[in-house]
Amino acid sequence: MEFNTELYFITDSSPYQKEEFLRRVEEALQGGVTLIQLREKERTTREYIELAEAVHKITKRYGVPLIIDDRVDVMLASGAEGVHVGLDDMPVSMARKLIGPDKILGATAKTVERAIEAYQSGADYLGVGAIYPTTTKVKTVLTSTETLKDITESVPIPVNAIGGLNPSNMDVLKGIKISGVCAVSAIMKAEEPMIAALDMKKKVQELIGQIS
Repeated sequence: MEFNTELYFITDSSPYQKEEFLRRVEEALQGGVTLIQLREKERTTREYIELAEAVHKITKRYGVPLIIDDRVDVMLASGAEGVHVGLDDMPVSMARKLIGPDKILGATAKTVERAIEAYQSGADYLGVGAIYPTTTKVKTVLTSTETLKDITESVPIPVNAIGGLNPSNMDVLKGIKISGVCAVSAIMKAEEPMIAALDMKKKVQELIGQIS
């Protein structure tokens, strides 16, 4: 399945009622996000599936693939286009076996060795970070830009930087062959998610254009 990781939006529904959350997701899509990951750490399986179905209705209207964090079962049940597995989640090779060859499979990597292993096990793209400390509830261990650079040069699949990134601090990524960046708070918590996404995308395209 074709996909573009240029501006990869990772959601956080915890501060919002469902209607407000879905409104923010749609605004982000209007701002040009190219891939969306639904990340829910606290919901029951039923709640996760129901929210995934609601988000999927929106993403399909914009032609943007929906990735489910961690849960292959939720991805399959909701009809989402892919799944992302972290370091403590299901092994990449097992996830690929379960979802088949046509779904998008992302993986987290913090070392060159992990990146190569994930690629060889069937990952379609990698998320690398955290570049900066984050305000999300997910455990973060900082990753140097040197390691990020080494990873981009070790695998032929798209590599995205993640972790506390926003237009004002992304210049540290200059000269690194990333395919895009992942954003959570910079878009999710913005007063105007659409404007925040537009600003992020402009900066990402500027960075990518400098190395292409």
